[in-house]
Amino acid sequence: MRDRLYICGMSLEVREVTRYYGAQKALDRVSFALKKGELTGFLGPNGAGKSTLMKIIAGYLPASSGEVVIDGEKVTPDGISLKRQIGYLPENNPLYTDLYVAEYLEIAAGFYQLPRKGERIREMISLTGLEGEKQKKIGALSKGYRQRVGLAQALLHDPPVLLLDEPTSGLDPNQLGEIRSLITRLAGEKTVLLSSHILQEIEAMCPRVVIISQGRLVADGPLAGLREASQYTSQKVYAEFERPVPKENLLKIKGVSQVAPEGNGWLFTALPGKDPRPEIFRFAVAADIPLLALTERHENLEHIFQQLTRDTR
Repeated sequence: MRDRLYICGMSLEVREVTRYYGAQKALDRVSFALKKGELTGFLGPNGAGKSTLMKIIAGYLPASSGEVVIDGEKVTPDGISLKRQIGYLPENNPLYTDLYVAEYLEIAAGFYQLPRKGERIREMISLTGLEGEKQKKIGALSKGYRQRVGLAQALLHDPPVLLLDEPTSGLDPNQLGEIRSLITRLAGEKTVLLSSHILQEIEAMCPRVVIISQGRLVADGPLAGLREASQYTSQKVYAEFERPVPKENLLKIKGVSQVAPEGNGWLFTALPGKDPRPEIFRFAVAADIPLLALTERHENLEHIFQQLTRDTR
């Protein structure tokens, strides 16, 4: 086994990056930093600038102003040596559809002048689950398997920094689980920036998220911290009673701002800084109504995302 470049990953810094397309500003002074070996989810609505920023980080597109720095070295479109340290799977995953899978990976390995390239190609085919497809032309593959080919190519040269733009697009549930497991295994070994429209996927894999909207950074931090931030979320509690209760009675409970029917029960929204569960319990006891369920509902990433990106429109 050859020496791994990515044992500790590499640090990545995005510093005040702005990008114009003509008069249109696609990115507006975006800044964040990724630690070595960190897996970070990268989110934003369509047109927010995610793919543009990934292309700038990968060195395929210059910034209008600002810079991207990897381990102290500035990324530039002509910086070939630094590009060797980056693996990039773009959203549209351009591939040579007339080539066979193994043939395509062999050509890609030649670009990087890899030693023992045959061994490395076999390793990547196994790692990404392409054993049964390696003798097929890429044009004959499903979208999910084309994504696997793109991921194999991005990993081929063992880069310490990995940029994945919608890596699970087109995958069925079984394939999704396999690729998600692979990306999770890479976390800690590589510095990974993962963009996806599947918010549940980011929530399941990434302890930290960066969110941009209309080209501006709107959130950056641990997902748990975003959930706890009072400006983004109010505590919600689900309660189910044994018999019907008028809504107007529930609205009188201390610490409650809103009540809405949900399933067989009610979803309570608390006033800022309040936990309504003790008062809901006391209400049920006082009214002699058995309480069948009383559980706290945590805000998910979808709700946080909607709140943050809606506020910037």
